[in-house]
Amino acid sequence: MNAITEPLLFKQVLAGEERELVSFATHPSRYRHWSLSVDGEVARLKLDIDEDGGIKPGYKLKLNSYDLGVDIELHDALNRIRFEHPAVKVVVFESGKDRIWCSGANIYMLGLSTHAWKVNFCKFTNETRNGLEDSSRQEGLKSIAAVTGACAGGGYELALACDRIVMVDDRSSTVSLPEVPLLGVLPGTGGLTRVTDKRKVRRDLADIFCTTSEGVRADRARDWKLIDAHAKPQQFGALLESEVASLRAQSNRSGPRQGLELTPVKVTIDEQGYHYQVVDVQIDRAARIATFTVHAPKATVEATPEAIVAAGVNWWPLQLARELDDAILNLRANELEIGTWVLKTRGDAQLVMQADATLEKLQQHWLVRETLGALRRTLARLDVTSRSLIALVDEGSCFAGTLYELALACDRIYMLDLPDAPDAAPALRMNAANFGRYPQVNGLTRLQTRFNEDADTIAQLQGLQDSPLRADQALGLGLVTLTPDDIDWDDEIRLMLEERASLSPDALTGMEASLRFPGKETMETRVFGRLSAWQNWIFIRPNAVGEEGALKLFGTGKKAKFDWKRV
Repeated sequence: MNAITEPLLFKQVLAGEERELVSFATHPSRYRHWSLSVDGEVARLKLDIDEDGGIKPGYKLKLNSYDLGVDIELHDALNRIRFEHPAVKVVVFESGKDRIWCSGANIYMLGLSTHAWKVNFCKFTNETRNGLEDSSRQEGLKSIAAVTGACAGGGYELALACDRIVMVDDRSSTVSLPEVPLLGVLPGTGGLTRVTDKRKVRRDLADIFCTTSEGVRADRARDWKLIDAHAKPQQFGALLESEVASLRAQSNRSGPRQGLELTPVKVTIDEQGYHYQVVDVQIDRAARIATFTVHAPKATVEATPEAIVAAGVNWWPLQLARELDDAILNLRANELEIGTWVLKTRGDAQLVMQADATLEKLQQHWLVRETLGALRRTLARLDVTSRSLIALVDEGSCFAGTLYELALACDRIYMLDLPDAPDAAPALRMNAANFGRYPQVNGLTRLQTRFNEDADTIAQLQGLQDSPLRADQALGLGLVTLTPDDIDWDDEIRLMLEERASLSPDALTGMEASLRFPGKETMETRVFGRLSAWQNWIFIRPNAVGEEGALKLFGTGKKAKFDWKRV
């Protein structure tokens, strides 16, 4: 597939039938909705949605409303700012339309979409906004929403994800989260949570705001903490310029004006699965299992700034991040019935450890910094994926450092024990990557999450960095779930996978989402908890999507009929 020429929605024959698949690869030359311009340390992303450019037929993207195709472009644009424009310190989000900033997710698209499409769309949207905040915290890429016009629903969610929100005080521009009164659903989960957790809006004021469909104008929005600043139209340009200058001063991001071109990720899709260079995904449709195999570097990775830049997108850590991210997105959107993902690794663990040492040593270099960010966000995407994740540490595995994070993201880890041939047995190896490099959305390392923040256990594990740990040691330390020997391995793994496949997907999704982030919550875990539970539930209730539900009747002039029982 070539991101410069392939459509975002295409047809391919799989398992004997023609299917419609989503591609998450695009290129600025193909953008229909966003325009990206860069001037030194400031990038501008202007939203001017082509209302006839929906990813699917059947609706128009009026009033700068968006669908999955718009968000795929945004995801791509942010990655290009990260890698192709490393000197940029501030991203300014603007509207290309008069009197409308963004009206949020297209309601007619939601009304026509399947439940799975809606939830996948909401999750990808939230992940993109979380990624914007992650880049601000970790890499110093700041952002500001310059609101000129109506800013509603998911449009306001995008503004909320920015570091600052400024709005023109023209007596018509407003911010709003109107989903409850207009559609009978939640305010996008991310909007509701960011209003309280991030902007610290008082509960009673948030209640009024989220049940008012007409929105809040500049003066009250500032008083309620819904925006940061406002100005009359004549002074708005000066206000925006001042805010951008302030954000530039806060940013510690640095790099050359010209970075690394993100050429398309190469993938072959066929009956057997999705095939990349570092990542390969084999699909067993009868068993409803996808087996991810992640390969270690074939040789020592480039270890000097000059060599890393020369390797570019083929530098193993960056190639791993991009291919794994694309594979996760492809399978989430296109393989809904493949409910179990098995994660394997292959190759030389020492080469993985060497790659990790380079990442640690050169973490301040702009390309290494952005690669670490891509790996961090990709692993976070795996954490919140609604699939059963099973790691198999078998012969030939190289679950070391960064690749051991893949196993730690899983619901269970099985490790092969070879008591009669210990030298041939697989081993786990930890390093600095496992102790802070890739925090989860709960702000903890995966080891801290696994051991419920037991400081003594984490200290013990830190003392074992770089040591190869065989099955009996790993089991004793709690680093794996079970360690069948070579006699029982095949049967135990087969029975476990068959049992998993027999259980209710809905129950598993709820259970996994509840178990993956024990302990304290963060804004991000609350977002995904709501998305996994409440949004799934509300989006299938008749009050929202029934024939007389609010979402189905929106725009018809008819009033929704609700089942008034509280359950």
